[in-house]
Amino acid sequence: MTVFLTGFPGFLGSALVERLADRTDELVCLVQPRYRDAAVSRAADLLGPEWNETLTLVEGDITDPALGLSETTRTDLESRVTEVFHLAAVYDLAVSPDVGQAVNVDGTRHVLDFAESAGVDRLHYVSTCYVSGRYDGVFTESDLDVGQSFNNHYEETKFHAEVLVRDRMDEVPATVYRPAIVVGDSRTGETQKYDGPYYLIQLLLRQPRVAVVPRLGDPDASELNVVPRDYVVDAIDYLSQLDRSKNVTYQLCDPNPPTIREFVRMLLDATDRVGVPVPTPVGVTQSALHRWETLRDVVDIEPETLPYFTHPTRYVGGNARKHLSGTGIEPPAFESYVSELVAFVRENPEIRSDAMT
Repeated sequence: MTVFLTGFPGFLGSALVERLADRTDELVCLVQPRYRDAAVSRAADLLGPEWNETLTLVEGDITDPALGLSETTRTDLESRVTEVFHLAAVYDLAVSPDVGQAVNVDGTRHVLDFAESAGVDRLHYVSTCYVSGRYDGVFTESDLDVGQSFNNHYEETKFHAEVLVRDRMDEVPATVYRPAIVVGDSRTGETQKYDGPYYLIQLLLRQPRVAVVPRLGDPDASELNVVPRDYVVDAIDYLSQLDRSKNVTYQLCDPNPPTIREFVRMLLDATDRVGVPVPTPVGVTQSALHRWETLRDVVDIEPETLPYFTHPTRYVGGNARKHLSGTGIEPPAFESYVSELVAFVRENPEIRSDAMT
């Protein structure tokens, strides 16, 4: 079996490569030229000095219709590849429409074209729960186009990309994985990027013990659905090996997510802070952060994260729960690993929000 993977050496891609290397005859990773050195270093860290006996790095780019491959290389790969894992995307809430379209939508179309030409047994596509946009209610694994509006171009372009995958399932059998908000490892706290919930962790750590906490909307009316990387990778690794996962969508989400009030309380406990809530209108604050760079530099919060504190959608993952039953693979409660996340941030302040994902 030859597996072709995009998204290495990114956050999820790196962890998944380590799993796939143990159960594939050949693993080929499409890597952008600018990330070649990082990919070599990551491969050596994961698989040891003889990594190239297991893993082949091929330079390319999913935004190119030919994936940036020469005709010879593409033809050769199409003759050998039996499975594709497509993880490459712009995981940035502030992505511009043009970049989001080129990478998330067109890139997915190009990978689908490659997979169809190769006649693969399966395409494994990593989407996101937030293809839901701001759907007001319970969003299930069978839902996709429900007339939703979107918080940002990231959500919208990932929605359009998943539509492409679903529309091609007759030609390219696929499994779709929709993680909720992915944070670091639940055991070590390790992550490659500080974004999303990490902005609030960093805001608290920059303040004295009595800390100001923005209160955005009704903290009891919305939930923040967070899952650790190890759960997401464990789930994808297991589900991708099931025959019955063909043309199935899995929402990899917390079945009992904390409300915003509970989430903030857990972060305050983990950072040893006493919170002073300050009512903060979402729209006005988001606009101010966009307009005034000085304010953005002071608070160091990406404006696009604010609407998630008043997010109206609840996620359920019946397929994931059913097909993972009895495996022990389930999302741990956020409270059980929040201290590990905070400890990692304290010990690794140099990691940035714009690190490669």
